[in-house]
Amino acid sequence: MGAGVGQRSCKVAVASIPTPARSEYAWQKGEGRRESKTAAKGKPGTAIERRRRAMVERVRAGTSLRQVARTFRVMLSVVQRWVERAKGQRLDRVDWSAKPTGVRRATNRTEVNIERRILSVRHELAKTSDLGDHGAVAIRLALLEGSVVHPPSVRTIGRILKRGGALDVQRRVRTTAPPIGWYLPDVAAGQAELDSFDTVSGLLLEGGIEIVVLNGISLHGGLVTSWPEYAITAQLTASLLVQHWTRFGLPRYAQFDNGNIFVGSNRYPDVIGQVMRTCLLLGVIPVFAPPREPGFQAAVESLNGRWQSKVWSRFERDTIIELLDHSERYVAAARRRNAMRIERAPSRSPMPLHPIIDLQAHPSGTVIFIRRTDDAGRASVLGGRFLVDSLWPHRLVRAEVDLDHGRIQFFALRRREPSSQPLLAEHVYNLPRRRFAPRP
Repeated sequence: MGAGVGQRSCKVAVASIPTPARSEYAWQKGEGRRESKTAAKGKPGTAIERRRRAMVERVRAGTSLRQVARTFRVMLSVVQRWVERAKGQRLDRVDWSAKPTGVRRATNRTEVNIERRILSVRHELAKTSDLGDHGAVAIRLALLEGSVVHPPSVRTIGRILKRGGALDVQRRVRTTAPPIGWYLPDVAAGQAELDSFDTVSGLLLEGGIEIVVLNGISLHGGLVTSWPEYAITAQLTASLLVQHWTRFGLPRYAQFDNGNIFVGSNRYPDVIGQVMRTCLLLGVIPVFAPPREPGFQAAVESLNGRWQSKVWSRFERDTIIELLDHSERYVAAARRRNAMRIERAPSRSPMPLHPIIDLQAHPSGTVIFIRRTDDAGRASVLGGRFLVDSLWPHRLVRAEVDLDHGRIQFFALRRREPSSQPLLAEHVYNLPRRRFAPRP
């Protein structure tokens, strides 16, 4: 009898304890989500919020914390947390919704006034900087020059700009590229300097006056130069190059595109233009990038874009004198910024004291053409077509025209293996002797 009564009383006791079907975690993932949808429609509280209130009601009714935790199948810390949340409040005034863990604002986050200062400095640099730079590096330098003793790091400034909505463009995705000047071994090795030149046309002043700009930059040193003119001719280009190299020294290479200003007339084969002749007379090797090929003129094309963005588009100008002033200020600021880089660049040869520019002298030296072969493996150089290799179709080659030894050598070029440049072919070539008639 005793055992039977005990068992019956045990069954009654167990039946009197409500046993929720799921734990607190299960309710949060299951019924809690479904009930949250009904709560959004206007019903007071979700199922999990009602369970939290029920737990506190049990504790306030005299049930121990551990007993409530066992009843609702939750950890003791859960009951303790909600009891502490409701401490000293009426249950209908307690916020039973879950709150995110941690602090709302990181303790090491930059102060609000510094973040606002960074955004204002960026806006100010975009309008007043001679270089036109208003990125994270330029902002930090401006803060150091100002009253900020310990400005945030460059990466932190970048995050502040992104958080403040100042960055409205996507980050460029860059793939692995060969070293700069990879198609010229001594330039890629950092043993020789290369100056790259290009023109910007289609710019109009007030009244429809067209302006053409000749820009130049050295590959390793970043030494920039810019000449806005009403017109850029071969004769003017040669004169400006001599003027620039007299001041800064002669590079080993000077690179151009295939415009008539740099190459010469394309009406006849075997033409060595005035710019090429001037380079050869000064001991500079002219290099010509392949037509319609990206990357080879990337440095000067980037300078063209920066010049148009930081000089041409930023300022209003009515005359070329005002444009020259803005351009000279930009060039001077760029040279100051790149002073250390210019100093570490490969050395440049000094210009002779009294250089003799005899355009009628028969050209001597080396001219380099970067070309892409056709489907038959032939390359076009100085108006002639030369067979390189039938197994090298639509591939890049470096053609070295040796005017002293009367030959053209073709070397293979591959971006994936920039250090491997084997000789593919060699042809006899003798430049015809002609009288040179310089164009005005």
